[in-house]
Amino acid sequence: MAFGVKREGSVPGQSSDRKIVKAITTETIVALVIVSGVFALFAWKMGLAHMFKTMMGTAHDLLLNTVLFLMAVIVLAGAFTAFISEFGIVNIANRLLSPLMRPLFGLPGATSIGVVATYLSDNPAIMPLAGDKEFLKYLKRWQLTTLINLGTVFGMGLIVTTFMLAQSATDRPLGKAVLLGNIGAVLGGIVSVRLMGYFGRRKYGVEDYVLTEEEEGYDILHFREVRKGNVAQRALQSLLDGGAHGVQTGLDIMPGILIICTMVMMLAYGAKDGVYTGAPYEGVAFFPWIGEKLSFIIEPLFGFSHPEAIAFPVTSLGSVGAALALVPKFLDSGIIGVKEICVFTAIGMCMAGFLSTHVGMMDGIKERDLTNVAILTHFAGALSAGVFGHVLFLLFG
Repeated sequence: MAFGVKREGSVPGQSSDRKIVKAITTETIVALVIVSGVFALFAWKMGLAHMFKTMMGTAHDLLLNTVLFLMAVIVLAGAFTAFISEFGIVNIANRLLSPLMRPLFGLPGATSIGVVATYLSDNPAIMPLAGDKEFLKYLKRWQLTTLINLGTVFGMGLIVTTFMLAQSATDRPLGKAVLLGNIGAVLGGIVSVRLMGYFGRRKYGVEDYVLTEEEEGYDILHFREVRKGNVAQRALQSLLDGGAHGVQTGLDIMPGILIICTMVMMLAYGAKDGVYTGAPYEGVAFFPWIGEKLSFIIEPLFGFSHPEAIAFPVTSLGSVGAALALVPKFLDSGIIGVKEICVFTAIGMCMAGFLSTHVGMMDGIKERDLTNVAILTHFAGALSAGVFGHVLFLLFG
């Protein structure tokens, strides 16, 4: 048998997309060196026992306080989207908002449902739409690949906005800065979604729809499927079905969140009070070190007056909630001002912990092979959001 030939079903439960290669290759050596180097760095900095204790503690805390929270968000969002789908509200949204969504994001008006759901909650609220026929029938296959980036643009939007507004004071009104920051996030989102759409079109072309009349057996644009029973029964069943789909989606994104976010957190934070104890969320503080080295680029782009401000966007990569906790202290100490609030709002909305959820969500829509592209394009969009926020503040602040 030739090397590289597929062997479907050769091992019980094995995926048919696997293939046979030599037992030891160049990538084996490279992978061994990288893994050994990473673990050696953490162990040298933190101590071997503290490293493993922190790793397990961080993953455990993420499971309890992040994964289960996100699952709850997805369950509620799934119930909401299933309900509005059952009673045809998605169709109304598609007709009314297509003139807005198409020129901005190149997407049908139905995707505005995802915008609202994520703005009011969090990034994964977009996920239930990926399994809803009444939503998918409006999307081409390449447009589906942009769905995660779109949801991440607006995720945590309401929380970020209200938190920033709450920092206002008599001598420090922040309303205009926060509004400009929201606009900057939308502009950055256009960059993210449009870039992702380019790669989606390269994979699927521009013509194929996710669903077709031939496959479904009816005119999907003028008719819709509904559940059997009276209105009350349909309403209840749609809510329960949507919630059940949300539970499955939450399980699907769990591995990505625990694995990726644990690594991100341990790269983002250092020792508490300078002493390693093995507590969750300790680490080697690699991201702040990089931010300080790149401050000569970051400061003019985002308008930061102090390099310490880079901690906000870096922390937002893993958790925008943790990043928001930095804001009051930064304001009190004079590290940031009104301009930085505008930029923080734009970046906070667009980044909003996307590294901790993007991998799992791309896997959830069956586009694992485009995960790296989705992360890079959204990172470009989030950086653009910060630049847009800075420019908007200079023009209108």
